[in-house]
Amino acid sequence: MARQRPEPRHITLGGREAVALTVEEYAQLIASRRQIGGQSARVRVLAQQVKRTERLLEQLEALVDGPTAACRTADEGAGRQAAADCHGHHDTTGDTDTDCLRCAIAALLRRHRDATA
Repeated sequence: MARQRPEPRHITLGGREAVALTVEEYAQLIASRRQIGGQSARVRVLAQQVKRTERLLEQLEALVDGPTAACRTADEGAGRQAAADCHGHHDTTGDTDTDCLRCAIAALLRRHRDATA
């Protein structure tokens, strides 16, 4: 059952309009402010973690993105996953499996970023 919102008592104090609260109402107001402050701090920490994670993903993509230029072109042109069109597009390490894995990871990171943007 939801609490009823207390109706404030309006008073005039020194010629200025004010609101009078009971001691219990004031204590509830202070408790609510503390809860909001705590939630605000948690949201701030989560936002910082999101930014750090985003930077990490960008750096990870930069590390694995080296051999993916040909894959990205094939991927975007055909509208398919890069891993499916990967073989034969790499000439960076000579190891097609390694290059294809790097390509697939970079494509996954791009798809994830594009889906959240």
